Amino acid sequence: MTTFEPSRFLRRVLLADAVLAGAAGVLMAALAAPLQPWLMLPATLLLAAGLGFVAFAVFAALVARSRAPSRAAVWAVILINAMGAIECAALLMTRMVTPSTLGVAFVLALMLVMAVFAVLEYAGLRQSPRTTDVRMPIADRS
Repeated sequence: MTTFEPSRFLRRVLLADAVLAGAAGVLMAALAAPLQPWLMLPATLLLAAGLGFVAFAVFAALVARSRAPSRAAVWAVILINAMGAIECAALLMTRMVTPSTLGVAFVLALMLVMAVFAVLEYAGLRQSPRTTDVRMPIADRS
């Protein structure tokens, strides 16, 4: 497993991502039913997305606070953000839902935020040097 010393910038971006995703997730999950008529998005979709954001926030916070995170864990955060942005675009393009104008703006805002975080986290990863290649010892089978 390749570990590295994350730059201060990367840690801050990961923490900001975790805080914003967690806050958005809690609000989306808690207010799914009241938001439905305003956004014209199914309450179950808002609830599921909100809970997914909360789970992601926990993961991103753990990666950000890890003393020596793996590059794979940071890549997972980046790819989850990128896939979330793609899913938002697909949701609007496939016309599986017919959101209100406010709902379209909401989904586009989510898409933009996730894409920006993916780019910032990728930039932070690239500026963080590799430090060690940790190998797990094989137990002596004597």
